[in-house]
Amino acid sequence: MGTPSDRAALAERVEELLAVGGPLPIVTAGDPVLRRPAEPFDGQLAPGLLARFVEALRVTMHAAPGVGLAAPQVGVGLRIAVIEDPAPVPEEVRVARGRVPQPFRVLVNPSYAPVGPGRAAFFEGCLSVPGWQAVVARHAEVRLLARDEQGRAVDEVFAGWPARIVQHETDHLDGTLYLDRAEPRSLASNTAMAELWGQPTPERAAAALGFDLPGPAV
Repeated sequence: MGTPSDRAALAERVEELLAVGGPLPIVTAGDPVLRRPAEPFDGQLAPGLLARFVEALRVTMHAAPGVGLAAPQVGVGLRIAVIEDPAPVPEEVRVARGRVPQPFRVLVNPSYAPVGPGRAAFFEGCLSVPGWQAVVARHAEVRLLARDEQGRAVDEVFAGWPARIVQHETDHLDGTLYLDRAEPRSLASNTAMAELWGQPTPERAAAALGFDLPGPAV
């Protein structure tokens, strides 16, 4: 994809980002790179540069901290994302949200499709929309197709919170922010979340703020 000069410019851009060292700056909502579909990866970065970029994404995700990060969130319009979730949550949250630990993974050119009709709604945030959270109804289970950083095929079904992470990060690569899918009346500051809506599920928030949650799958 792109001309040789385009590819060279992209590689140079990544080299410039990495030259600073440490976590990369995270791009926030309003930057056009978050609203453009990312370019499929087909070797624009040489293997060594790709490995360094993936490591920088990992470091940046950990430092934020977050459980996923897509390349456009650091200003690079390539279809690459990383995910990892140690899931340090109470048992009631683990059960309610299906949040279980996920190892570090690199997703290259990912896409997902729903598995079954089930949907689940929970508060969700984003490193590119700091300070806010909102309820998003997403597929409860998805099939992920991708490649890893070595070019090996990934074909895996994710459920619960890991499915949410996969959808959120893949959406970034399509130019979609979680706010595009969120219930507008649920939008809450991090302060409000800490003071009011820390329950494992959003039923109380839905009743108080006046929005609907998805019903059971039929």
